[in-house]
Amino acid sequence: MSAAVRDNAAWTGAAPTLSVLIPFLGDNPGDLIRQLDQEAAALNGAVEMVLLDDGTGDADLTARLGAALDGLALPARLITLAVNEGRARGRNRLTTAARADAWLFLDSDMKPDSPDFLQTWIALIAARNPAVAFGGFSLEQAPNEPRYAVHRALSGASECLPATERARQPEKYVYTSNLLVRRDVFAAEAFDPGFSGWGWEDVEWAMRVSRRFEVVHIDNPATHMGLDTVQALARKFDQGAGNFARVVALHPQIVQAYPSYRTARALKRLPGLPVLRRLARAAAEAAPLPVKARAFALRLYRASVYAEAV
Repeated sequence: MSAAVRDNAAWTGAAPTLSVLIPFLGDNPGDLIRQLDQEAAALNGAVEMVLLDDGTGDADLTARLGAALDGLALPARLITLAVNEGRARGRNRLTTAARADAWLFLDSDMKPDSPDFLQTWIALIAARNPAVAFGGFSLEQAPNEPRYAVHRALSGASECLPATERARQPEKYVYTSNLLVRRDVFAAEAFDPGFSGWGWEDVEWAMRVSRRFEVVHIDNPATHMGLDTVQALARKFDQGAGNFARVVALHPQIVQAYPSYRTARALKRLPGLPVLRRLARAAAEAAPLPVKARAFALRLYRASVYAEAV
């Protein structure tokens, strides 16, 4: 697939220790890369950034990002694809441009929570050079608008966890939102291009990797700024059903321990499942209901969608 490549002046001749890999589709990661660039002086050439526009098709956005790259002190490359490759293939492509032996996958809608975010990752590489490490994410800086309240409740309860808790099931709490991977590990286990649409490709990757390498969890979080409405989340759950089924088929013993799988299997036996699914979604979208009740209803909706796939 054809790709346009733009490098800034600092790119040529750089010899980084860490490559920060940022895929995006439709988003503008300008604020993120400018924030990361504030650490440039302290990093002393140890970090580069590689951005992948996975088929947005917005010439104005490309031009603005090119101008942003020219203003960075950190070495940076922008790869622009004409056609979308998808989450797994896109991230695999990003790695081919990385020059360091350690890579940080960082989603474009993330915002580091500390001013020494990259320095913390560099220090970890120097001290331990882990095969895989997840820094965690938070809602510290996320918008606190009512339309995002249900997503905030879901993420806060199940995803924004401290490292000590994530480490109890290390493969379960691995997301490409803030993920450090060593080059040789990725050479052994890349993302499965068989995943399409939304979700589960990073968790499935971690299941494979955890059989061969240690997965480390640390507290170096970034905020997930891209909270969704209930309607947007429901669409993502619909898109992710096939991916969930793929994970179940590939790793049945691991997934059978997950509450989402057990709930989906239980719901599958209900004769009125389609009716339940409609009622659960309606309850999740009902603004007058308490946020906790709506979040429970959305989890029930997700499980009812997954029930069709298991």
